Amino acid sequence: MNAPEHQTAVEVHHPQPITVHPPAALLAPVQPGSVPAVASVVLPDGRVVTGYAVNPVQPEPVVAKPPVSRTAVNVALGGVGFLAVCGGLLLLTSFIAALTAFVTQLITLAAVVFGGWIAVQVFSASSHRGGTTVNIRKAVIKRNHFRS
Repeated sequence: MNAPEHQTAVEVHHPQPITVHPPAALLAPVQPGSVPAVASVVLPDGRVVTGYAVNPVQPEPVVAKPPVSRTAVNVALGGVGFLAVCGGLLLLTSFIAALTAFVTQLITLAAVVFGGWIAVQVFSASSHRGGTTVNIRKAVIKRNHFRS
């Protein structure tokens, strides 16, 4: 059996590499501030190499950081303020408790003094012999009426 052959056109795509060009700032030559001196060096085999002396690039100095960050200082100051408030509230509650105890003692003292004054008034009236005396023995009681 002879099977018909099918021919299909196939396209082959080859990936193209993407070339990344560095920014122009990296490729731009930097002119030195002054023209450097030309130096010649004689190698051990007798060859002479002539060129410019290149000084190594010095990095910019790092800005000195303060020994303590401002955030740490602010947190510490907030803690000191919080402790001051807590101490003030503790003193305020102690003051209120002492004032309450003082007022309670004053009320108790007033009750004792006033109660003692009333007791003196009551008990001294029974022993007091002045005033009007009614002789009940001469009275006649008739039909639940008291007549003197």
